[in-house]
Amino acid sequence: MLSASNKRLFAAWIVLSAITAAYLWIDHSADDHGTPVASTSATVGAIVLALVKVRIIMREFMEVRHAPRLLCRLTDLWVVLMAAGMLGMYFAGKAVA
Repeated sequence: MLSASNKRLFAAWIVLSAITAAYLWIDHSADDHGTPVASTSATVGAIVLALVKVRIIMREFMEVRHAPRLLCRLTDLWVVLMAAGMLGMYFAGKAVA
């Protein structure tokens, strides 16, 4: 029988696997013409999925969930700043090009 902690980790692993499968679906659907094409929706989706995975990994596998509240908030802030930075750079580069 799995303990509550192991059930939680197993559920997190299932969610991470599902997110990986979703990314593969996004990546495959963006390549409908046989040649790789940079799609805004695929790029933004990949960035968002990656950041969701990072947050889950930090919370569940790096034990931030049990850390002091300040550390939990700082890791959430880091994820938000990375999202703003990566999406900002992507859209700025797209505007310049």
